[in-house]
Amino acid sequence: MKLIKYFFQFITIIILFCLFKIIGYRNASNLGSKIGGVFGKIIRSDKIILKNLSYIKENSNFKIYNEQLVVKDVFSNYGRILSDYVYLNNFRKGSLNKYVNVIGQNYLEEIKDKNKKVVFVSGHFNNFELMAMFIDASGINLSAIYRPLNNIFLNKIMENIRIKHICKNQIRKGKSGTRELLNYLNKNYSVALMIDQRVSEGIRVNLFGKQASTTTIPAQILKKFDCEIVPVYIERYEDIKFNLTIEKPIKFDQNLSIEEITVELNKILERMILKNPSQWILTHNRWK
Repeated sequence: MKLIKYFFQFITIIILFCLFKIIGYRNASNLGSKIGGVFGKIIRSDKIILKNLSYIKENSNFKIYNEQLVVKDVFSNYGRILSDYVYLNNFRKGSLNKYVNVIGQNYLEEIKDKNKKVVFVSGHFNNFELMAMFIDASGINLSAIYRPLNNIFLNKIMENIRIKHICKNQIRKGKSGTRELLNYLNKNYSVALMIDQRVSEGIRVNLFGKQASTTTIPAQILKKFDCEIVPVYIERYEDIKFNLTIEKPIKFDQNLSIEEITVELNKILERMILKNPSQWILTHNRWK
């Protein structure tokens, strides 16, 4: 039954991709927003969103005055992100770069010029694919860790899109991926990875005051290779425009433990989420 479900999802996405391509970037984004707004709650329950928002509110000074508006924005963003995938090649070629404002380009230039090996960390904020794309396009030797989709039909398409338009050095999460990651790091490549999802092989540390299973990969890399962490954040504004922020590289004390570094990285993630929670992947059951 799952294969049948995945196949119909695949056909639906292909049809939408074709439609998005025909009507142009702006119209595709607006249509995606409407589709996400209408079908979001049908496909995914808003219960996890509301639960995640409650954790954020309880353990921060952030005020959320209309939770249902946040829910609506989350699903609307998902629809826009879906339409964006059709135009990633246009972003890569530069024809849509006018819609992306890069803040902190000087840090990328410094990393490139000095041939520094760093760890770029972020979360699933809006069109997160653009972050790795712009870092890679800046000329930095980059590898990126990804988690395959459960849908085997869609996963093949997504892998091709990521290799062709985002970063050719894609590392599949898992044991074989760990060996591949070490090979890239030993060749002085930087790595980009998301630190905001629940992982089975991580450690439980605080995120908004509640224990959450968190990846230790960035901390392990820092301890082994003594390199810097570079936080990256992207936010959509005015529907089709983005602010992409490359923050100042951070050098952690080598005497800190893996757990202590992981706690500090979660604090960075919290700060990013609080900029605009509706831009984050709030449908992910982060504190399960």
